[in-house]
Amino acid sequence: MDTLNALDGRVAVVTGASSGIGAATARRLAARGAAVALLARRADRLEALAAELGDRALPVAADATDPDALDAAAATVAGRLGPADLVVANAGVMLPAPFEEGRRDEWRRMVDLNVMGVLDTLRAFLPGVLAAADADRPADLVVVSSLAARTTFTGYAVYCATKAAVTHLAAGLRAELGARGVRVTNVEPGLIDTELADHIGHDGEREALAAWRETIGPLVADDVAAAIADVAARPAHVHLGDLLIQPTRQA
Repeated sequence: MDTLNALDGRVAVVTGASSGIGAATARRLAARGAAVALLARRADRLEALAAELGDRALPVAADATDPDALDAAAATVAGRLGPADLVVANAGVMLPAPFEEGRRDEWRRMVDLNVMGVLDTLRAFLPGVLAAADADRPADLVVVSSLAARTTFTGYAVYCATKAAVTHLAAGLRAELGARGVRVTNVEPGLIDTELADHIGHDGEREALAAWRETIGPLVADDVAAAIADVAARPAHVHLGDLLIQPTRQA
C-alpha cells in the first residue's frame, strides 16, 4: 500500500535551484503539488524554470552566502506563497585541490556557501517550519550534504570537512527540533553528474573526477530529487533522518 502523500498546500523553498539537484528537486516537488520558491543567484535560469513549472513556482534571485538576501527572500516567499514548511538547503560548491597549495579563496568559498549558507538558509526560513509543526502539519528541513561527509578523498580535505559539518548540523537540529515535530533529513549523494565539477579550478582534480565518473557511472540529479520528494511526502509521523544515495558501482 502506497503511504506517500501529495504535497498540495505545502510551500517549499529550494536553494541552488538554478541547476542540478536543486532544479530537479523543484520539479519533483511541484509535480507532487507543492508551491515552490526557487532560490539561486542566476535569475535568468530561475525565470526559465519558473516558466516551465507554471504558477506553482516563484523565482527569487538570492545569494545563499548573503544573510540579508535570505531574510528578504523569506519575506518575499511568505508574502507571495505563504510561510515555507519545507526547506531544501541544497546550494553548495566543490573545489578540490591539494591542501599544500593553500587555496584560501577556494576554502573560504566552500565554508561560506556549504556551511554558513546552509546555516543562514535554515535560520531565515525556520519560523514557517516551526509554525507548521506547531499546527501539527508536516514540517521539513532537508540539507544536502555528501558522501564526502563520512569518508575521505585525496585533494578533498576542505570540501569533506564542510560536508561533515552539514551532516553533524542535521543531527544536532534533529535532536533539538524533532520533539517539536520538525523532521530534519540529511541527504548524502555519492558520485553525481551535476555542474559541481564545472567550478573546479584545479586541472588535475577536474580530470580525475571526469575519469572517475567514466569508470563508475554517476547518479543524475533526479535520482536525488526523487528521494527528497519521497521524504517530504511521507506521513507527518514518519521521519527519514539520513539518506546515503550512491551509484551501485560506488557502494
